[in-house]
Amino acid sequence: MLTLGTERLKLTHFKYEVPRDLIAKYPADPRDSSRLMVVDRAKKTIEHRYFHEITEYFTSGDVLVVNDTKVFPARLHGRKEKTDAKIEVFLLRELNARSRLWDVIVDPARKIRIGNKLFFNNGLTAEVIDNTTSRGRTIRFDCEGANENLYQLIDREGQTPLPPYIKREVEEEDVARYQTIFAEHRGAVAAPTAGLHFTPRLVNELIEKGVQVLPITLHVGLGTFSNVGVEDLTKHRMNSEYYSVSKLTADEVNKALDSSDNHVTICGTTVVRTVETSLTVSRHLKAKTGWTDKFIYPPYEFAVTERLITNFHMPASTLMMLTAAFTGYELLKEAYAVAIEEKYRLYSFGDAMLII
Repeated sequence: MLTLGTERLKLTHFKYEVPRDLIAKYPADPRDSSRLMVVDRAKKTIEHRYFHEITEYFTSGDVLVVNDTKVFPARLHGRKEKTDAKIEVFLLRELNARSRLWDVIVDPARKIRIGNKLFFNNGLTAEVIDNTTSRGRTIRFDCEGANENLYQLIDREGQTPLPPYIKREVEEEDVARYQTIFAEHRGAVAAPTAGLHFTPRLVNELIEKGVQVLPITLHVGLGTFSNVGVEDLTKHRMNSEYYSVSKLTADEVNKALDSSDNHVTICGTTVVRTVETSLTVSRHLKAKTGWTDKFIYPPYEFAVTERLITNFHMPASTLMMLTAAFTGYELLKEAYAVAIEEKYRLYSFGDAMLII
């Protein structure tokens, strides 16, 4: 484990004071007008730019890997049978499409037990089948009396799952705001936020420059954002998330890795976890579909990730730890201090870093 002098890096090292006024409630408009901090690991320098200027750091033959997962409206509001008490059901992932079984988180958990029936609008109901964690449940949906299928009902009744630190009401525009332009495969309960900064114009500029923009899929679950509850980072366990890497993406990434002239830039921590999971024996990217519970923290030897685009993350989060593993703890600590001093906007709708 990485040490600071003789001290091991622990959970405490990743805590910092967050000025509440720097937590972004809305994305920049246009998206690529957000600020961009460029951190050079070799030179130990920090530069201030705007995101639309990121094209200057790419050359023909470079590869940019993005996450094409699509956020679905995962937060449902309903009522419990008999008592008519208001309840919230947060959809985590579908377990069985035919049986309509889902893993969910419920609130208030103490009132929702096995056997309870839950009622939503437009004929959608569910029954609690099992307990999974203190707030987790397995439920079976029933939409036999409805005029739409389950996914249509979820889209109609569900709410965009904005992170809880965004202290405002969910607005109709958030359906588009909390979705990247790369979104294609439905399955995420949170956006891969590094991708939120890209606009079609910016992507076209990169393509015209000869950069290949290649997708992977990782369906972001709450596990990515779960609190680390132990000081010793080696004892933390991530929840599994589904990922997929195509042969085209793997082949082109590997071609860039083997080139002395080109770089592989990874857009977001979800993509990092995917490409660092799906490896060949020679530590190249492997075309594969599966589940990953990979937790990256210092020290870590990266195989595929050469450059990283990411946001400014919550204190003591697994996302911040991954970024520290790539940047170096001391340099990242300095970058965060500078970001706060320069009033960068933080978290999902905030500004970005490019680490080279």
